[in-house]
Amino acid sequence: MQDLSGKLLVAMPGIGDPRFNRSVILICAHSEDYTMGLVLNNPIDDLTLPDLFTQLGIEQNIQLPDTYVLNGGPVGTDRGFVVHSTDYFSDGATVEVADDFSMTATRDVLRAMASEGAPSLATMTLGYAGWGPGQLEHELSEHAWLVSNPHEDIIFGSAHSKKWEQTLGMLGIDPAHLHMTGGKA
Repeated sequence: MQDLSGKLLVAMPGIGDPRFNRSVILICAHSEDYTMGLVLNNPIDDLTLPDLFTQLGIEQNIQLPDTYVLNGGPVGTDRGFVVHSTDYFSDGATVEVADDFSMTATRDVLRAMASEGAPSLATMTLGYAGWGPGQLEHELSEHAWLVSNPHEDIIFGSAHSKKWEQTLGMLGIDPAHLHMTGGKA
């Protein structure tokens, strides 16, 4: 089994699950037992980072970017996950996803984001996408997803409505040439 941690999944047209239509997902953990990822291009309407921090009662000692909080997936939607640059680390809480970025899911990272100790790059999601044993591999074999290398603009950028097309473009694919159903050889 190929470890897909740190890779991007790009939903193919006709994926069959409207929750993942045109999704780009960062795989944060991948093993034989489970896979966990965060959708990077589905902003939650009317929920910005400063709004969320105010709702959580986290004091903002610096000006937070007015970026949207993302819907990271349908599982654990009451839990927050932050993908961030490696200049932030919390022992026992931060998981290295790839050489250039990590993920932390504790209030400590939120407090850091609201202070001088903020990671230089960060994306906040609520919820995650999860797969059980063999489920993602089956979906890959059914051509529901393409796999791409990560790119900083896709992970941390704010052009959410363009991320699907941009990721396909990085793979050399024109979205206009994709069809809703695939063929069998």
